[in-house]
Amino acid sequence: MKFTKMHGLGNDYVYVNCFKEQVENPSETAIRVSDRHFGIGSDGLILIRPSDKADFQMEMYNADGSLGAMCGNGIRCVAKYVYDYGLTGRTQISVETKSGIKYLDLTVEDGKVALVRVDMGAPILEPERIPVRIGGVSLAEKPIIGEGVSVGEDNFSITCVSMGNPHCIVPVKDVDGLEIEKIGPRFENHPMFPDRVNTEFVRVLDHDTVQMRVWERGSGETLACGTGACAVAVASALNGWTGNKVTVKLRGGDLQIEWDRGKNTVFMTGPATTVFEGEIIL
Repeated sequence: MKFTKMHGLGNDYVYVNCFKEQVENPSETAIRVSDRHFGIGSDGLILIRPSDKADFQMEMYNADGSLGAMCGNGIRCVAKYVYDYGLTGRTQISVETKSGIKYLDLTVEDGKVALVRVDMGAPILEPERIPVRIGGVSLAEKPIIGEGVSVGEDNFSITCVSMGNPHCIVPVKDVDGLEIEKIGPRFENHPMFPDRVNTEFVRVLDHDTVQMRVWERGSGETLACGTGACAVAVASALNGWTGNKVTVKLRGGDLQIEWDRGKNTVFMTGPATTVFEGEIIL
């Protein structure tokens, strides 16, 4: 199987052009290629397929083989791939995902895509749609903003947002010193999240800037999460920590996020990088 290794701010995936390649068992393939000792090494597998609804389709699998709904860093790399490898010559494209069709604007420098701005759509705040259930009861109408919960032996304030996949945003005093390997799985597998959850631990630096680390369901800690950054920006605005436009500083780099509250849509702008091409025997 021929592949291309790409990353968005260190959130790396193995990309396969399914206009040319066939992947018989994507879930098992994702597990194998993601292994950083016995495989290629990645946070998962992304298949670029034809679509009858958009210009392209993105099918995403996490490192544990589970099917993902959406990846903000991944979709920017899809945009770079289809332009750089000649699948399209347009700088405005649409991509079908499990969480709907996304629209992307490509910035091209020296014939290659350098930056991608993605219309990530409207944030979802209804608990039933995220989904999140506190105390075993579905709070069908009330958004969960700054809600106090107990996870393990500790108490936290959480805000829950879906950007096509579920996110739990948790303010902390020390992002760098956080023992994320311990607390991340406790959030991911907590009973209040029936579909598991991506958890963003956030420190507000100023009215325009926040710092975050992310524990992604199915992949563990990653260097960046695009949908997570979008969810953090929405949560930061809802809690009054920042305005509607914010720089989100991730371990892999910065993303520019803007929540247009008039249109109720979130825009994400960031880079995409090709690392190498190769072929693996499956």
